Amino acid sequence: MGWSRRLQLSVSLAALLFFLPLHEAIYASEREQVIPMGHSIGIQMELAGVFVTNDVLINEGNWLKAGDAINRIDKMPIVALNDFEKKVSSLTDGQKVLHIDRNGLAIELLADRDAIKRLLPFLKDRTEGTGTLTYVDPKKGTYGALGHQIIDSSLKSPPSFKNGAIYLSEIEQIKKSTPGTPGYKISTIIENEDYLGTIQKNGIYGIFGMWNDAYKKVLAKPLDIMQATELQVGSAEIFTTVKGTEVEKFSIRIVQIEEDQFHFVLTDSKLLETTGGILQGMSGSPVIQDGKFVGAVTHMFVDEPTKGAGLFLETMRGGEK
Repeated sequence: MGWSRRLQLSVSLAALLFFLPLHEAIYASEREQVIPMGHSIGIQMELAGVFVTNDVLINEGNWLKAGDAINRIDKMPIVALNDFEKKVSSLTDGQKVLHIDRNGLAIELLADRDAIKRLLPFLKDRTEGTGTLTYVDPKKGTYGALGHQIIDSSLKSPPSFKNGAIYLSEIEQIKKSTPGTPGYKISTIIENEDYLGTIQKNGIYGIFGMWNDAYKKVLAKPLDIMQATELQVGSAEIFTTVKGTEVEKFSIRIVQIEEDQFHFVLTDSKLLETTGGILQGMSGSPVIQDGKFVGAVTHMFVDEPTKGAGLFLETMRGGEK
C-alpha cells in the first residue's frame, strides 16, 4: 500500500444453526457487543529506526537495499532522521563505516561523507496513510481498524515501529475506481494534536490499540457481534465515509460465504455513482446484516471493483490479543 503525508492509501461456508426459543434467548443475552464505526482515519507510525526506502549505490559494487536500517555511522548511534541529519553535518572527510541491519543480519559498508549525505532523500523514520476505523470496544477501551496488516510500500514489509496513533480524517476528494484501476480517497487529518487512539499492534487482521475516551462524540450504538455461522447470502450494509467526516450506510449483497471470509457486491446506486466501486481506504469499513455486526471490508477485486471480500469480526477481534 502507498503511504504519504497527503494520505492516499492507501488499497488485500456457513452452517445454519437452529436453537430452541429458550436457548436462543440465553445465547442472545450473552452476546458481546462493540460499536461499528466507519470513520476515515489518518494513520501515523514512528518507525523503530532510520530505514532506506530505495536501493542506493554507496560505492563501487556496494548497495544499500530498500528496508535496510542504519544503526550507526562509525560509533555514532542513529535513532531518528533528524539525528542522522545532525550527525552527517558534523562528519569530517574520509571513509566512514555504516552499520546496517538487513533483515536481522549485521552489515558494514564503507562510505565517504558525500555519499552519506546523498542518502537523505532515501531515508525515512515514519510511515503514514489512511484507512477506515472498524469498531470500538467500549468495555475494554480498545479499537480495531483496517482488517489487514499495514505493509509499507517502500520497505515492502510490515514496518517495525516504536509508537503510533490514529486520527480522524476528512475526505476531500474521491478518485473513482474503474476496472483494472483501483480508486482512492484523498483526505487530511483534521485535528493533528487530538488522536483517536494509540497503535499498539499491526497484525494480519488489522491495527489495534487503546481508544481515546475524548472522542466519545463519534461513537454510535453498540451492536451484537454476528457469528460467522449466522451470516447468510443476501442483503447487508456497509458503514463508510466518502465525503467529509460523515459515516453513511450503503447497501451491499453477500454473494458467497467461506470459512475465513465472505464475498459481496456493492448494490447502492449512490455509492457506485460516487466511487465507481470499492476504494483504497475503505479497508476496515464495518459490514452489518440484520442489525448485527458481521465483519469488515478488507479487499476489492481489481478487475471488478464493485466486488469485494470481508473478514468476520470475530476473527478480526482475535487479532487484537
